[in-house]
Amino acid sequence: MEKYLTLLYYKYVRIDDAEMFAAQHLKFCRAIGLKGRILISEEGINGSVSGTETQCQTYMDTMHADARFSDLWFKIEEVSEPSFGKMHCRYRPNVLAFGEPGDRIDPNKTTGKYLEPEEFLAMKDQPDVVVLDTRNVIEWEVGKFNNAVTLNIEHFRDLPDHIQEIEQYKDKKILAYCTGGIRCEKATAFLLEQGFKDVYQLHGGILNYAQKVGGKDFDGKMYVFDNRIVTTVNTVNPKAISHCHICHTLTEHIINCANPECNLHAPICDKCCEEYEGACSTACKEHPRKREYNGKGYYVRTGAQL
Repeated sequence: MEKYLTLLYYKYVRIDDAEMFAAQHLKFCRAIGLKGRILISEEGINGSVSGTETQCQTYMDTMHADARFSDLWFKIEEVSEPSFGKMHCRYRPNVLAFGEPGDRIDPNKTTGKYLEPEEFLAMKDQPDVVVLDTRNVIEWEVGKFNNAVTLNIEHFRDLPDHIQEIEQYKDKKILAYCTGGIRCEKATAFLLEQGFKDVYQLHGGILNYAQKVGGKDFDGKMYVFDNRIVTTVNTVNPKAISHCHICHTLTEHIINCANPECNLHAPICDKCCEEYEGACSTACKEHPRKREYNGKGYYVRTGAQL
């Protein structure tokens, strides 16, 4: 049997006629049988797709044959089944929304210095270093580096509004990280613009760190924006940090509430999942629109954003 892969990638690069390119790209992905989620704008591309090894190789070869994407870096994961149920490829004004600074920041001109996973691991616990998680609350609550500074943001575009929370670290080395690297490109550029002097980013994000150094000191699971909900990062010294939303016991089981009007992504233990039928509360369990719990706890979330 052919194995399945999931590809995570991004590139900030000028794409003329981006809206038309997005429509054509969607047809191409569907034609080769891929499923996933891709955002395209004039400033670049950000995507994650999944399919058989053959389908994914066809996609990578085709992208690399385009001069704009000849050096596109695909982070590749082997998976037991496709990580998406549908194929979406959409045009957006910005490939990554980042509030007001997003329109003026060009990571190809200014961004934090790249740290390879081995370098990040060696630096992260030094006394003059602050490790900064640039992801949102849902993500870092289920998994993060054990000494990371986190921000109470719902979407990445909210990060500039929380800059005052990290002003105290301006004299430190800032080591920023995110899932695959794309958010750090803009976040670190913004920090440099705000007067931070020594700013770094984990090259390739948590995913590259997991593959290169085994995810050492990353506690919990890594939240992913696909059917898996979370994936394992740390194979060296793993530690669960999530507590059940209902009974507060330690758990690494994350679900999407079965009530579509709630749709909360939260850690809920196996016992409570069975008792509440995939819902996050009694009210959601009794809601007339509650979806049937499928044992996995993933449902398509309309309008989900980074």
